[in-house]
Amino acid sequence: MYKLTHKQYYEALKKNKLLGLKCFTCGGYTTPPKLCCDNCGSTELEIAELSGRGEIKTYTVVRVAPEGLNAPYIVVLVELEEGPWLMGNVDNVNIDEACMELIAKKVTVAHKTVTGMNYTAGEGVTPLFIIE
Repeated sequence: MYKLTHKQYYEALKKNKLLGLKCFTCGGYTTPPKLCCDNCGSTELEIAELSGRGEIKTYTVVRVAPEGLNAPYIVVLVELEEGPWLMGNVDNVNIDEACMELIAKKVTVAHKTVTGMNYTAGEGVTPLFIIE
């Protein structure tokens, strides 16, 4: 049984809270929610609130979006302070000026509500990273 459901995860994200799972076996963190620990595979997990702070490790500019989304936008991969890596969008960056200087920028998680997505049940929510 899932300790943290995706519904709980996204509801917390809508309040700019980042939930994850802390492993009793290895002490590692997993987010977004999964059935087992990303580090060791244990299912002995508890819900934990993560700091939401991290560092951009890589990014890409999406200029041709999937149906239902509007391009262009920036997707980043962030290493969180607690260890896991999380993908999301980045805010407060001019897309045409996105360059390698984004790498290693410190960020804080918020959220972005995406409406009008095709093939989903209702609105979508995604992590949105704000550069500090």
